[in-house]
Amino acid sequence: MSVAYKNTMNAIGKFVPQKFQPLWNHPAGPQTIFFWAPAFKWGLVIAGLSDLQRPASQISVSQSSALGITGLIWTRYSLAITPKNWSLFSVNLFVAITALYQVSRGIMYQREQASLTETALAKEK
Repeated sequence: MSVAYKNTMNAIGKFVPQKFQPLWNHPAGPQTIFFWAPAFKWGLVIAGLSDLQRPASQISVSQSSALGITGLIWTRYSLAITPKNWSLFSVNLFVAITALYQVSRGIMYQREQASLTETALAKEK
């Protein structure tokens, strides 16, 4: 870490109340990327929730699958590292849930369209 960053964190740390010092000094606390990366990753969850209103015809099953799988991988990773990062765990779990729900919507839509096509072809015969 840079000297400037350490000096800044030490200066800010003096203003942190005593009861919050354990959180401030935690290995996954606000002085580390292990705190801020999950905090900003909640933007993916918010985007996923807003995508729930997207028509199923516009869902990319492959993209949602990739996002869901990486969410599951990072969920597992967050519990394998030391210290366990529960913030990273929760955000990735929600990323996986929203993405895999979109996958299920996309697959159901594709099956429905295939069924409608088969029905239309059967009626033409």
